[in-house]
Amino acid sequence: MYDVVVVSKMLFLRGKRKLTVALSKLEKESRKSLSSFLTSKLDADVKVSGSKILVYDDSLSAKELKHLVNKFVYQQHLNRHYWVKLEGDVVKLRKFKHAEKKEKEQAGATPSTIKHGW
Repeated sequence: MYDVVVVSKMLFLRGKRKLTVALSKLEKESRKSLSSFLTSKLDADVKVSGSKILVYDDSLSAKELKHLVNKFVYQQHLNRHYWVKLEGDVVKLRKFKHAEKKEKEQAGATPSTIKHGW
């Protein structure tokens, strides 16, 4: 019925506590970067599931996970567009309202139309 690998992972993850990182409107590249960042910093099982990252670990608290996500946001220079919020065991990555608006493109200096008469 079940594959041996699937059953072993189910048994392995059974006793672990599940923490969630909710990623609202974060780009796919940044999602992959965040999951690899968490994998490198933690000795835990990290899985990407749609717009969420699931972290399975008994020793990790939600505050520590929030701290790591916040560290990632600052290292990737995303702090201008995103902020980190903790709700229970869920760390939420939210986008600022002003970041959703398209920034106006500033027109460059107008070319000089003065003709030299010499």
